[in-house]
Amino acid sequence: MSVLRTELRDPQGAKRLNAGAHLTLKKRGVSAGRIVLHEDAFVSMLYLERRRAERALKPFVLMLVDVKNAIKDGQKKLTLGKVTNALLSVTRETDIVGWYLEDQLIGVIGTEVGNAKPKTVQGRMLEKARAALVEALPAEKVSKITVSFHFFPEEEQDGSTDHSANITLYPDLSRQEESRKFALGIKRSMDFVGSAAALVLLAPIFAAVSLAIKLTSKGPVLFKQERLGQYGRKFTVLKFRSMLTDCDARIHEEYVSQFIAGQVNGASQGSEQPVFKIQKDPRVTPIGRFLRRTSLDELPQFWNVMVGEMSLVGPRPPLPYEFKAYDLWHRRRVLEIKPGITGLWQVKGRSRTRFDEMVRLDLKYARAWSIWLDVKILLQTPGVVLTGEGAH
Repeated sequence: MSVLRTELRDPQGAKRLNAGAHLTLKKRGVSAGRIVLHEDAFVSMLYLERRRAERALKPFVLMLVDVKNAIKDGQKKLTLGKVTNALLSVTRETDIVGWYLEDQLIGVIGTEVGNAKPKTVQGRMLEKARAALVEALPAEKVSKITVSFHFFPEEEQDGSTDHSANITLYPDLSRQEESRKFALGIKRSMDFVGSAAALVLLAPIFAAVSLAIKLTSKGPVLFKQERLGQYGRKFTVLKFRSMLTDCDARIHEEYVSQFIAGQVNGASQGSEQPVFKIQKDPRVTPIGRFLRRTSLDELPQFWNVMVGEMSLVGPRPPLPYEFKAYDLWHRRRVLEIKPGITGLWQVKGRSRTRFDEMVRLDLKYARAWSIWLDVKILLQTPGVVLTGEGAH
């Protein structure tokens, strides 16, 4: 997901950029009462604007103005006042201005940019900001200010296979991780120790399953598949192969797209409710059905956990084509916490959980996460696996 970046330049080619401020300002051309928010308030407004955009499907743009180099000369207050007046004079009353990072980055949230192309929006905002800053500041000051543009929802380039999130749009998540730093360290320790122990203790089962796969079908023992981890970063997940080799993935891709859109009729698949996995999939081998029903096909993912790509507990990592079919709000499940082998949705119904409900459970887990919640889910998982409830 690309980020549009640019710099302001004067007619002679000298670099020029943007800045911001932090007080209620009263100046000709600036509406009385408009303020530049402090960092905490601005980050909160950015969070709320993302939620509003998810619901209303109305995109916005975040313009970041880097002023740290322009305020190093002892005239910080004066410079910020001029820059702030300039920005407020060329933004709408509905736009939000504030500190993205105190004394470094000033943010402008351009709300409801409509259907205009990102480059068009960027060009218009940049032109107005440049003119205002050139009028307010000497050329030397302007040349020390830089600007970047970040659009939400994040647009993928045609043919792009990069689904990674633009972290700049999610400062609240990095703050949350910082506040949970100690607890996340414990979680990572649990993941490493637990996965390493599982790989050692389950070695006989690994050997038996590998032999069964080799004796019953042609092809490799392990199945490698590209998945999306936290923030949409790609990684290769490992599973015991449960299908025939050289299978057509379009069957599953079409099914998943229909399931996410709520177009799968559970009765037509032979169950009372729609399920996330295809039932009676002709591509699955006889031993593969047993492995899926008992979740033994997932055991190699302990390696993904040990190297830090996954966690013992977390949302199921999606396939890239599954991610493309997501509604905007669905994407939060790959942002807010690392994917896992088991999770809240697995112990609450596994494949029989409707997709929207699965996502809500993942988001609930991310919001309420604690070490104790992980322990409870881990303790419930063996019982769910042994009963095979909801497994396909």
